[in-house]
Amino acid sequence: MSLSEGAARSLRKIQQIPGNEVCADCGAPDPNWGSCSLGVFICLDCSGIHRNIPEISKVKSLNLSHWEDHELQLMAENGNQLTKSKYEAAVPVYYYKPTLKDCRVLREQWIRAKYERKEFTEPAKSFTYEEETRDGMLMKRGRDNGQFLSRRFVLSEREGTLKYFTKYDAKEPKAIIKIDSVNATFQPEKIGNPNGLQITYLKENSTRSIFVYHDSGKVIVDWFNAIRAVQLRYQQVAFPGATDAELIPKLTRNFLKEGYMEKTGPRQTEGFKKRWFTLDHRRLMYYKDPLDAFAKGEVFLGNKDHGYSVSAGLPAGTYCNGAWQHGITIQTPDRCFLFTCETEGDQQDWLKHFSDVMSAQMSPQEYSMEALFKHRA
Repeated sequence: MSLSEGAARSLRKIQQIPGNEVCADCGAPDPNWGSCSLGVFICLDCSGIHRNIPEISKVKSLNLSHWEDHELQLMAENGNQLTKSKYEAAVPVYYYKPTLKDCRVLREQWIRAKYERKEFTEPAKSFTYEEETRDGMLMKRGRDNGQFLSRRFVLSEREGTLKYFTKYDAKEPKAIIKIDSVNATFQPEKIGNPNGLQITYLKENSTRSIFVYHDSGKVIVDWFNAIRAVQLRYQQVAFPGATDAELIPKLTRNFLKEGYMEKTGPRQTEGFKKRWFTLDHRRLMYYKDPLDAFAKGEVFLGNKDHGYSVSAGLPAGTYCNGAWQHGITIQTPDRCFLFTCETEGDQQDWLKHFSDVMSAQMSPQEYSMEALFKHRA
């Protein structure tokens, strides 16, 4: 039985209530599905996750499904805002709330944490992410052979470190990573696993990447939010006068952009070579392979008022041997960097990100980072 005209009018009216015009779980605009058991409006992608927990959520299309009167009444009486006030009453400030741009494992665990496990309904509840020490096994990609092997990881709030060991009973860790230098971002496509997580940190002022996953989506997302919890406590001690709103951006962050470009060397007479680029705020890193442990090089992008600029195209007379013709020139106080993109759309996207970074004011920490880059050069 299809949707009646009366039910369609009712749903349209209910959806005009503030909060119902976006997905209750990821914020995507114009949701066209609803959970008639929870009373929320959700997008197509999130409806697929809800469908996997039928004992909690029963989903229906706003355009195609038949809606009973009592289901319409439940949607009207609840809606996104009221339901959020119940299921998101006590979300910790460090907990990463996924958006429509985030990968499935983040959105699925957010949805399950809210509605299935009811983690955020009670303000006084203790969270698994806030344990003083988290100790467990993750599959880690070998730096040289590319094989994923089980490795022990230990996250310590007291020490402010993340350690990993090549053997479970090893006495000494393979690496001790200071939590303030850690970034973690989900990279399922790059790693080739739906639960793939890339962890980066500074090692002798160079960015080191390690790639991990766990077969359990809950376990890997718990690790991710536990890292954020320890980072927030570290920041609260380091910056006692700062508000949570000021500190949250200092926790894990998604890369601004990644993808292939071609680049030439400092003399600008060498051939252009294809490289994988990662823009992590002011650090532009380039790799021979996306899964390399270390970047082949890094470029610091400072403020436009201090000798940094970006423009479309390449300088006149540049020898360009590559197949890609859409050029980008980045000027820093020390040298000029030349890149080419495969398409004009890609070029414009990179240009916008570079311009946005250079337009942003620099923090004291970023001035210190700039000084380290100049010292290395």
